[in-house]
Amino acid sequence: MHKSHEPIPRRRFLQAGAVALGLPWFESVASTARKTPLRMLAICQDLGFIPSLFPPEGEGREYKASPYLELLAEHRERFTVFSGLSHPEVDGSHKSDQSFLTSAPHPGRLSFRNSISLDQVAADHVGHLTRFRSLPLAVNMPKSLSFTQAGVEIPAIESASALFRKMFLQGDPEKVEREVARLRRRGSVLDAVAEQAHDFHSKLGSRDQRRLDQYQTAVRDLESRLVEQQEWERKPKPYTDVQIPTDPPTKYDYIERLGLMFRMARLALETDSTRLITLFIASASTPGLTLPSGKEYPWYHGLTHHGKDEGKLTLLEEIEIEQMRMLGELLGSLDSVEEEGGSLLDNTMMLYGSNLSDANIHDTRNLPIILAGGGFRHGRHLAYDLDNNTPLCNLYVSMLQRLGVETDRFGSSKGTLAEL
Repeated sequence: MHKSHEPIPRRRFLQAGAVALGLPWFESVASTARKTPLRMLAICQDLGFIPSLFPPEGEGREYKASPYLELLAEHRERFTVFSGLSHPEVDGSHKSDQSFLTSAPHPGRLSFRNSISLDQVAADHVGHLTRFRSLPLAVNMPKSLSFTQAGVEIPAIESASALFRKMFLQGDPEKVEREVARLRRRGSVLDAVAEQAHDFHSKLGSRDQRRLDQYQTAVRDLESRLVEQQEWERKPKPYTDVQIPTDPPTKYDYIERLGLMFRMARLALETDSTRLITLFIASASTPGLTLPSGKEYPWYHGLTHHGKDEGKLTLLEEIEIEQMRMLGELLGSLDSVEEEGGSLLDNTMMLYGSNLSDANIHDTRNLPIILAGGGFRHGRHLAYDLDNNTPLCNLYVSMLQRLGVETDRFGSSKGTLAEL
């Protein structure tokens, strides 16, 4: 007998199988419904960090923070740092960023075909509950971490002001009706294309049939998105007293652009405009940058190929320290928003990491990964085998399950991270 009044997790209830189907509805099962939504924010910085300055020493709760993690010391109990995680068979140097949230193998090959990303699996579960089923964002390059079921990249929003208008500025009624009509026209065109594709299918060879099937999957996915857009178009947008931001003029304003997108991500989650955000930080496309101190730095990407040159390493460390400082500010900002059951950080799984562990040699093993918030047990360093890495997708499965997605697999996963 379950004698306490603690909620019974839905997963455990469902594991009872057919026997549970004959039981009445229990209050302790019904009480598992969250009053405050759970969100996910996944961030990838595509140049990694200096390997000697990111990973901590020791394991568990008694780990010794590295120089970079010391910058997050006030939030230590709110995040977990991992080592020994990676995506098996994901190589391809800088092209590995395409697989950060999918784990699709060999992104550098001409035959590469991506798969669905973590956020889009989650979007199929909770995306219909908000105006935007997901928000793919980017800094310094309109490149996305988000991919559909068919492996098609979902365009990212690079402009903070455009994102603000999209979330908060309501069009006049006539404009809204024009937009709904436009969405309906696009839907009817897709119906016609899908019908033609179906007639064409039997005339193709097996390889071309698979390509056509992928295309039709993409069409169906787009159709469902159009239906969702139509339903939300007439609903009023949320109010905010925040002023519309001004986009920094050049890629050299890297730090300012990053901070601005962090603030937009918080606003999107706080107003429940979406519950799923991905943010690609295109450091490799940053020509140079200026820190708040006014100090200017040469080509960022070039500094990562330092060849252990002390001068380049010093400059690179200063840039990465600023990034970690900004990550600390983001954690503090999310934690400052009070909600039922805790803070916005408590109700947001925030993944922060990179597709490269050492950009100097394009290493895609032992990735630098942090997971904060989301109700997990934090305050630890979970260290896995550095020679035989654990699939990063094991963490992704744990995140999906936390979000309520009934799945035991994602990408290259071989289970979950039970320690969480």
